[in-house]
Amino acid sequence: MTIVWFVLALLIVGAIVLAIIGLRQQEAEDDPLQERLAEYVNAGREIQSLEEVELEQPFTQRVILPLARMLGSIALRFTPQSAIQDAQRKLALAGRPSGLDASTYVAIRFVMAIVLGLGMFFLARGSATQSLHSNALLLLVVFALLGYFLPELWLRSKINKRQAEILKAMPDALDLLTICVGAGLGFDAAMHKVVEKWDNELAFEFGRVLREVQLGKTRREALRDMADRVDIPEMTSFVAAIIQSEQLGVSLGKVLQIQADNMRVKRRQRAEEAAQKAPVKMLFPLVFLVMPALFLVLLGPAVMIVIQMFVGGDF
Repeated sequence: MTIVWFVLALLIVGAIVLAIIGLRQQEAEDDPLQERLAEYVNAGREIQSLEEVELEQPFTQRVILPLARMLGSIALRFTPQSAIQDAQRKLALAGRPSGLDASTYVAIRFVMAIVLGLGMFFLARGSATQSLHSNALLLLVVFALLGYFLPELWLRSKINKRQAEILKAMPDALDLLTICVGAGLGFDAAMHKVVEKWDNELAFEFGRVLREVQLGKTRREALRDMADRVDIPEMTSFVAAIIQSEQLGVSLGKVLQIQADNMRVKRRQRAEEAAQKAPVKMLFPLVFLVMPALFLVLLGPAVMIVIQMFVGGDF
């Protein structure tokens, strides 16, 4: 039975690896043959034929990887594309932590589910405790689900942290934009000043907008893409106000000043809301953790004295 489970685990891991290779092959935009030709040109070597270029490559590059990519492409037909697209969107919202791509993230979830599930199953089967031995399949399912959803919780925490950082930096950034535009700079130059002064997620997004505009994308599209990557109402409202000011010919400095004032009012309201929630959040640790320890320290000696008075002896 152990051998069967081991072989099954190897097959599943192999399928995941092939899926990763297939996904990376689909995401790659460069032709590997063109890359090899470029290497020859950069090295200054004379190219006689494409067949010679291919034959000089290692066996792994010529046979193993192409075969794995072909099998991985076949395995991708059974992979739901909605999961890949959802992973791409969440990674974009999280700012691509650790340089993860969608294929690697999905594979990590499956690998963690398999490793935790099978690891706990084999530990339970080899345990001397009868209850663990009889509930090995249940532990396999529970820990497999746990391993599958742990990366999702980690990514969600990254998204929340990034959105909170951007939300906290927006009022000060809008103040700086307002000052720069009022001093005569254009909107792009004002965004560049924000990128120069600060090193946070909002400055990174502004820098990406500037690079996209330099590469030919319109400012309207770049700003909308930034709002989609951040996905917070304040950023969406800011982008909509900037686009409308361009379309209607309204003074950009006035629009930025109004947006900055609104951002500061909303930040003060969020602080007041957090202050109102603090007593409720403190209730559980206060009642179940602080008060029992306090009663034990204050009343413990008195209880021991009373017991000694009534019981006597060396208590």
